[in-house]
Amino acid sequence: MTPLHPKLSKTFGLLLAVLALLVAGPAGAQEPSAKEALRVGTTSAPPFALKAQDGNWHGISIQLWRELADDLGLDFELQERSFTDLLAGVEDGSLDVGMAAITITSDREVAMDFTHAFYVTGLGIAVPYEGTAQAWLKAAERFLSLEFLYVLGALLLVMFVAGILVWLFERRRNPEMFGGAARGIGSGFWWSAVTMHTVGYGDKAPKTLGGRIVALLWMFTSIIILASATAAITSSLTISELGGSVKGLSDLRRVRVGTSEGTSGAAFLEDKDIAAAGFSGTRAGLQALADGEIDAFVQDAPILKYLVNKDFRGQLQVLPQTFARQYYGIALSSGSDLREPLNRSILRYIRTEDWQALLARYLEP
Repeated sequence: MTPLHPKLSKTFGLLLAVLALLVAGPAGAQEPSAKEALRVGTTSAPPFALKAQDGNWHGISIQLWRELADDLGLDFELQERSFTDLLAGVEDGSLDVGMAAITITSDREVAMDFTHAFYVTGLGIAVPYEGTAQAWLKAAERFLSLEFLYVLGALLLVMFVAGILVWLFERRRNPEMFGGAARGIGSGFWWSAVTMHTVGYGDKAPKTLGGRIVALLWMFTSIIILASATAAITSSLTISELGGSVKGLSDLRRVRVGTSEGTSGAAFLEDKDIAAAGFSGTRAGLQALADGEIDAFVQDAPILKYLVNKDFRGQLQVLPQTFARQYYGIALSSGSDLREPLNRSILRYIRTEDWQALLARYLEP
């Protein structure tokens, strides 16, 4: 075969190069010019994630994510999920990021990754509200209860018996004090009353041996009765008794408790063997509490405080104590490359005044 002339060979090579560029051009144009937007799942968790009437999301976590995405140049789209579906989506990879009020736990860490915590809180307990007027009304109701009336009736009966016994011994030997039937029995009851309360006016006093023995026994009996009655009344009027029936974690075992399904609060109660009714969300649980269907509702303290102050003021209150510390983080699919960049961005942002202002905006009453 005769070799090509050098000039023809050079021309042929240039033609091949141009042809290669023409073929490669359309193929290269088919590749995406930019990365796809991150799928960021969220759920209603006031004040960390709230959906406005116009459909836009805001809140502490939402604003934090926008700041982080802007810092790292990330495109994203928000997708609303239920809390359980949000965690499931991050776990199965249908979501790249989960952002709301998600507590970092050892069980969740097995199924997904988390960034550093950006907020630390604890579980709280919401209970029916009892102001000063309600507390004193509750105390008055105790004094008008059947149990108290039974005790009062028994006390009057014992006093009456003591008065009758003194009258039986004194009616003949001491008629000026205990003479007559109606007047004598009334005087005996009066004597037993003033003797019980250690007043002892001295206007009535037994003179017979039998009357004095009854008086001596009645004095000792009165000391025991008065001590028991005073302790019971004092207990019923203490500040703790004037409050509601739930004052802390230790009271939850004896009342009807509610919590949000699938949350760390539900896991905590289950771990402590505290029976709790599950609700689809915090607002639904608080409404059940306001309606008297349950006696206490357990959820993250800042979420409880925000919703109670906003929607249940004067109906519910959040106890001051918190327990079971909670660390909020951003949930990521396992092995996500976003973890380290987000960690660095979080640590930078939570040191700024903007972060403190954001917390104050949503958390301060």
